Amino acid sequence: MKDVESDDAVELAFPPRFAVGERVIARTVIRNDGTYNGMALGELLVSQGDVGYVTAIGTFLQRFYVYAVHFFERDCRVGMRAKELCTLDRLPRDVLAKLGKRADALRWIGLGRADME
Repeated sequence: MKDVESDDAVELAFPPRFAVGERVIARTVIRNDGTYNGMALGELLVSQGDVGYVTAIGTFLQRFYVYAVHFFERDCRVGMRAKELCTLDRLPRDVLAKLGKRADALRWIGLGRADME
């Protein structure tokens, strides 16, 4: 099976990696490539570590999923590829085990409850 991260792969051959309503975090910085109205070309849209929620799932070029993500702290909605995102809601058990007690803090990221235990 081909690696879904490869740009040669047809992502649509697999189910979407994220679901509508899922809490995600940006893995990379995203700048305006000219498709975001009202902002200059190259202007920062999303910083690495920004948290948002998937609001819709579309496709691009009949090959890729594009996830519409609302980044609430910036109040912007940006179309992103799976390789640019990481889930905060469905982390694999082995990842949670490696995080140990720090995994509990992930429950509150993006929920406005960072001070809760």
